[in-house]
Amino acid sequence: MMRNFFLILAGGSYGLLAAAGVFTVLAAVGLVPRFAGKTHTAEYVTIYEEMVIFGTLTGCVLSIFSRYCRFHAWWQQRWPQYVSLLDGAGILFQAVFGLFAGMFVGCLALAIAEMLDSIPILTRRISFRHGLGLAVLSMAVGKICGSLIYFLTELHRTV
Repeated sequence: MMRNFFLILAGGSYGLLAAAGVFTVLAAVGLVPRFAGKTHTAEYVTIYEEMVIFGTLTGCVLSIFSRYCRFHAWWQQRWPQYVSLLDGAGILFQAVFGLFAGMFVGCLALAIAEMLDSIPILTRRISFRHGLGLAVLSMAVGKICGSLIYFLTELHRTV
């Protein structure tokens, strides 16, 4: 019983740390205020932020508990005559989701690229003259190694 308690505590803590990292990146690049500024809807910034949090949490729950979020089989058993309608609605939902997810990822990439413009300013301020290329290369190699370990050991299949 204590083992399960500590596993739940550790898993919840890791999840909170990962979520905090996602929200920190979004706050650091100023994505939500930028959207509000471009669309001239600054009075709705709180709603935008809540929707980002809701979307992130929903994505986490659906990816972790995907086994319990399969509605197609349940729908097919209850109302078999409407399966083609459900398939069409699913395709429409995927198209709309893909459009908005693509816009979000594109804007996030642009915001991060703009934030990267501040790295040379920071390096001049802290007198970090030599080895910047090596530092960036080290981060890239670390990210590649982590991705390779993740996919080669099939950690993404252990749910």
